[in-house]
Amino acid sequence: MQQVTLGSSGIEVSRLCIGTGTVGWNGSSNQTRQLGTEGLIDLLCYAYDSGVRFWDTADQYGSHPHVRGALRMLPRDQVVITTKTTSRTPAGIKADVERFLRELGTDYADIVLLHCLTEHDWTTRYQDCMEALTACKDRGMIRAVGVSCHDFEAFKLAAVSPWVEVVLARINYAGVSMDASPEEVIPVMDEMSVRGKGIYGMKVYGAGKLLDDRRRALEFVLDLPSVAAIVLGMENKAEVDENVELMESLVGVPV
Repeated sequence: MQQVTLGSSGIEVSRLCIGTGTVGWNGSSNQTRQLGTEGLIDLLCYAYDSGVRFWDTADQYGSHPHVRGALRMLPRDQVVITTKTTSRTPAGIKADVERFLRELGTDYADIVLLHCLTEHDWTTRYQDCMEALTACKDRGMIRAVGVSCHDFEAFKLAAVSPWVEVVLARINYAGVSMDASPEEVIPVMDEMSVRGKGIYGMKVYGAGKLLDDRRRALEFVLDLPSVAAIVLGMENKAEVDENVELMESLVGVPV
């Protein structure tokens, strides 16, 4: 699997990331509901063996214990883990990060994102939350900080905020489940990239609506210079095999 660096963060990831939050919220997801603990542990280890060394999780998906189980069988420094918090107070942020590390069974999280930002003034409204995450980073609990946005104005703020290191961006060729149209979102992502922010794309298959044209969907996002990696919510080994093979056919296999 091809490896890339997420912007100026210095964090190297596989171009394909496995998501654990398909239809995920309120502490569960398709992966946790359908596979259970041992099933998702097995799938994460299978993805690792297939070269997928970038894993996306969140408190809202309920998948931290599953990641913990997989990490027990794998070298920690060979896996990059993103998790996310919806807390909006400094005390909540600090408590979340400490709890996340216990649940994940690790001394650090590679990336922690402020999850699902929708406010047009989030960079001022949540300045103290940003500082709390920075304090966790200074203590070695986090390697990089960033955001996921569910609003275009919030997304545009992420492009100009010097605090943001990593962005999880909704992007696909059809504009399905995105913050705005591709024509509006892509220039903002280009600005993010110029400013050194590492971008990995989600909703590449349009929340399942573009699965009949997945090659076009994947190729569209991989061809965007601003996007370092993509996350796909794979739910079984066949999907891992299919997406890894498709990735390799589009970007090649490293020698």
